[in-house]
Amino acid sequence: MLAEDATADRTSPVRVVVRGPDAVGRLLWPPSADTLGEAYLRGDIEIEGDIWTAIDAGRALDVRRLGRDLPRLARWGLELRRGAGSAPILRRRARLTGRRHSKARDLAAIRFHYDVGNEFYALWLDRRLAYSCAYFETPDTTLDDAQEAKLDLICRKLRLEPGMRLLDIGCGWGPLVMFAAERYGVEATGITLSAAQADWATGEIGRRGLERLASVAIRDYRDLDGLGTFDAVASVGMFEHVGRERLDEYFGAALGAVRPGGLFLNHGIATTATRSGLRPPWLRFGDGGFVGRYVFPDGELVTVEDAAGFARRAGFELIDVQRLRPHYALTLKAWVERLEASADRARELVGEEVYRTWRIYMAASRRGFEDGSLDVAQLLLARPGAGGPANLPLRPWWHR
Repeated sequence: MLAEDATADRTSPVRVVVRGPDAVGRLLWPPSADTLGEAYLRGDIEIEGDIWTAIDAGRALDVRRLGRDLPRLARWGLELRRGAGSAPILRRRARLTGRRHSKARDLAAIRFHYDVGNEFYALWLDRRLAYSCAYFETPDTTLDDAQEAKLDLICRKLRLEPGMRLLDIGCGWGPLVMFAAERYGVEATGITLSAAQADWATGEIGRRGLERLASVAIRDYRDLDGLGTFDAVASVGMFEHVGRERLDEYFGAALGAVRPGGLFLNHGIATTATRSGLRPPWLRFGDGGFVGRYVFPDGELVTVEDAAGFARRAGFELIDVQRLRPHYALTLKAWVERLEASADRARELVGEEVYRTWRIYMAASRRGFEDGSLDVAQLLLARPGAGGPANLPLRPWWHR
């Protein structure tokens, strides 16, 4: 298949090569929303050229257009499968056990995704290893600058000052923890379920000489007892892993961690229910599809409006909602381009299958943010004080 990207900024050819009759049979039978993604991971198809064009072509496919030819095509695919050898086995697939969103299963899910290897992520993330939506001044802003702008925006929204205590729930490799300690002089504590992230962050804190102000530990958000009360709490790119059924508990834990009158910033990906049909089924979160099997097991998205509702029910006052959807499209574009530029080294570190998984997942996700089927937002929330709502300035204080 030869296609061209019809987007305004470029026209780039791509060639999708199907590797033989066996691969054709697996593409046609059994018919599945995951077929194209899994075919790419297995190597049944190769994408030569522009990944964005290939994603657009895959999104445009609709077998319903075949009408009366569909049964005949399916029979042909079945016959090819009968005469073909067994499909190459995809080695890296999530096989979680136990109750969904139990502590043990959440630990396994997080480590499946994040413990791929710090060196792999360092190939395509920014220098601080911020694994969430950046904040671009212009489309030409560098990824490093855009991620620092995001971290600074969060710190300004939380009104951080020297001597304050900050908790970062799901801190990843600790970029916010270290940034807040260095630039704002706060005592910053981060928690993560990923051992690889915690080890790297602890080492980096030592290298930066921040041991007095910053720390990262392996801890579940449901186990915050013993950490004390914080002046401000942040969660950046973590609540997508929580699950709808646990969001009351999640926002309740954040409320319990922040002092009366303190602020909580929740930054995360969301779905747009009214436009969910625009996203290919194999890119849905939380339903056992492609993303659930190969990328984010047990991930689940809610709408921004639902997230705000859960926060209110937990006891928070909603101060501000900032949607960052175009910024995540730019972030993913930068990540994919950096990953492709380091393709050989990525394959050495994690193998062909993992490289392909991240390449196609992030490229397709970019299109989701561009078409509006995916969203991302920062909710700024306040815990009421003893006498009523938090005492805050009349106008947004984070604007410069």
